[in-house]
Amino acid sequence: MNKIRVLTFDCDGVMFDTRKANTTYYNDLLKHVGRPPMTPDQFAYAQMHTVDESMTFLFPDPEDFAAAQRLRKMTGYDPYLKYMEMEPDLIPVLEKYAGRLKIAVATNRTDTMNKVLAVHGIEKYFDLVVTALDVLRPKPHPDPLIRVLDFFHAVPQEMLYVGDSELDAEAAAAAGVSLAAYDNPSLAAAFHIRRLRELEAIIR
Repeated sequence: MNKIRVLTFDCDGVMFDTRKANTTYYNDLLKHVGRPPMTPDQFAYAQMHTVDESMTFLFPDPEDFAAAQRLRKMTGYDPYLKYMEMEPDLIPVLEKYAGRLKIAVATNRTDTMNKVLAVHGIEKYFDLVVTALDVLRPKPHPDPLIRVLDFFHAVPQEMLYVGDSELDAEAAAAAGVSLAAYDNPSLAAAFHIRRLRELEAIIR
C-alpha cells in the first residue's frame, strides 16, 4: 500500500489491552447497585461501544442507571488507567512512522482518550484524536474516519485503519477505508495482523 499517508488506530484492543481495565470499571459500577459481574456478552458490548451506550445496556433499570451514573461521575476512569496494558509494538511503530505519515486515533472512547495518551506518554505521536464526543455518530458509523480524512485532506485510499471489532470493520467499510484487523481473523478486512509490527509489511 504505497499510497498510504494516514495511519489511524482504534484504542481498546489495538493500542492497549483494556480487558482488565474495562472489566474492573464496569463491574465496580454493577457491584455498587447490587448487580452481578458482566457476562461475556455484556463485556463484548461494552468493549466496543461508547460509555453512554454501555451504561444504557448494562443498567436497564432507571434507578440502577441513575445510581451507577452518580458513581461514574464521582470516581471517573482515572483509577482504572493502571490496568491498561500497552501493545508491545505500539511505541516502535509510532516511532517508525511519526513524521513520515499522519497518525490519528479514531475511538468510541469519550473524555478518557486524551488522558490515556498523556498518562502513557504517547500523545506527542498523534496528529489528531477523534473520540465519540467529536462526531454526531460514533462507530459503527463512518463519521470518525471521515473526520480523520477531512482533517488531513485525504481520500479513503490514502488511509489505513487498524481495528479489532465488528464496529471497526463496519465503519471502515462505510468510509471506504482499508482495515487492518488486529488479532481478529473473523473480521472482513483487507489485512489481518497479530502484532502491530506487522503493519510494516503492509505500509511500504
